[in-house]
Order: sequence, then structure tokens, then C-alpha cells
Amino acid sequence: MSEQTELRETVRARYAAAAIAVTVGGGGCCGGQAVEVDETFGATLYQAAQRDELPAEAVAASLGCGNPTAVAELREGERVLDLGSGGGIDVLLSARRVGPTGKAYGLDMTDEMLELAISNAAKAGATNVEFLKGNIESIPLPGNTIDVVISNCVINLSVDKPAVFAETFRVLRPGGRLGISDVVADDHLTPAERAERGSYVSCIAGALTFAEYREGLKAAGFADIEITPTFEVADGMHGAIVRAVKPHCAEAVGASAPVDAQAACCGVSACCTSDERTVDPNLTTSEAKAASGCNCQQ
Repeated sequence: MSEQTELRETVRARYAAAAIAVTVGGGGCCGGQAVEVDETFGATLYQAAQRDELPAEAVAASLGCGNPTAVAELREGERVLDLGSGGGIDVLLSARRVGPTGKAYGLDMTDEMLELAISNAAKAGATNVEFLKGNIESIPLPGNTIDVVISNCVINLSVDKPAVFAETFRVLRPGGRLGISDVVADDHLTPAERAERGSYVSCIAGALTFAEYREGLKAAGFADIEITPTFEVADGMHGAIVRAVKPHCAEAVGASAPVDAQAACCGVSACCTSDERTVDPNLTTSEAKAASGCNCQQ
């Protein structure tokens, strides 16, 4: 078994145990308990009014480091995807925000969490939600179909973060938004120093630095990247809000265009991933930029 496979299985097993523990009234992970969490991880990061409107099991299963629905600025009618949706708390809150004309998807790799989330959705009477099984490195949704991607302290657990960023970019519509909570490390901390502060499954060892996070999102094609620390999780490790946007010009330039024409769109070739529209591959860089209507800046 490879190291990546072993890490993923360790994470899966930990979250499966957390889901089972919630079902029978036990404990959680990522530093807190399922019901009585500390102030670093879990349900206490949500307002009491939000917690009160949801099933107790959804609240108990909250194991994140923030409240992404509070920073994503969700709007009526939007389609939202929660990466690593766990017991469904952020999906259910998102479903209320987007209303009956919108939809909230939850993606999780853990059968036990999916079962818990589906049960919580039924208890909440939510009809505009759908839970999907899969890995956040390979999202089982078509490209250019999601308005907002949220996530709550899950990307740090991924064993292939560039794939997560690329897949998130792919499924977002041009102009779509990323609004997530995650653990981020100070730039001077080495991987070994991060591991000294906490394990992988406790959301610490796998955290990216601020610079690594920013560069990873930029390489995937995102613009308007903001990473704002909110509280300290450990020495040099922070709970943080991460925001970014998929540029509108990503719709205009296709992957069949030459590299220099692709680069005319927002300055990165990853920006140009639409399956629907392409620019004539015989165009020069300036002509491609004019044809695409790109007016984006990193």
C-alpha cells in the first residue's frame, strides 16, 4: 500500500468512526468531540440560531474549523457543492440559503458519513440536496455546473491537493466562487515542523502554508485569491478563510488553443478548460485574447 493510499484510508477510517460515534452518541475527530466540542473545531463555530434549526445529529457531526456558509455569500437559486460534506451541516445550511430554486450537493468518501447525512437531510425536510460518494480529487459532477464550492477543514486532509484545486476549478462555472474554511500554516514551517504540531487526521500535518495554498489555487486558474487567518490552531497554524474566483474568461478559450493563446486568458493555461467554446488555434496571442473577450487579471 502506497503512503498516499494509507493516509487516505486512515482519514476514511477516522471519519467513519466519527459518524458511527455520532449515531450512538460518542466522540468525534479533528480535535473535538461530536457533541461537546472545543472552541477550535466543531459546532461551536456556528451561531446558536443556525445550530438550533438543524437535526442534532448534523450539529454533532460537525468536525470542521469554520463556517463556510458564513463567508460564501450564497444567493437564491445557486448550485452549491460542499467538498467533504460529513454529516451534512454545511449542505443543509446552504440548501436554506439557496432556496427551493437552488441546490446543494455534498461529496464525501465515507459510507457512514453519507448515511448519516442522508438521514439528517430527511429529518430536516430538505428536498433540494443531494449527497454523492466520491473523492474530492475526482468530483463526480460535470464541468461548469456549480456556482459556489465550499469546504470545511477537509482540503488539508487530501493526499493530492493540486488535483482538488483543478477539479474544483473544473466544476465551477465561469465567475463561480470558492469559499472555504481550512487550516493553513505559516510560510516558514516545514512539513516536518507541521507534523510536530499535530497528526494528519487531526487536520494539522497535511496543511499547506499560505504561499503553497495561494500558488496551488493560482496554478489551477483561480483569481482574486484571499486567505485570511481567523484564529490559531497550534503554534504557526491557523484556521483560515479562503476565497477565490474562477475568471469569466475561462469560458472563452478552449484547451485546443495553443499555449500562448491560452496564456492570454488570465495569464494561466489552466484558466482555459471549457468543453463548450474554443478559440481558433491559428490565432495569434493578441487575436486570441480579443476573440475570447478576456479582461481578467491575477
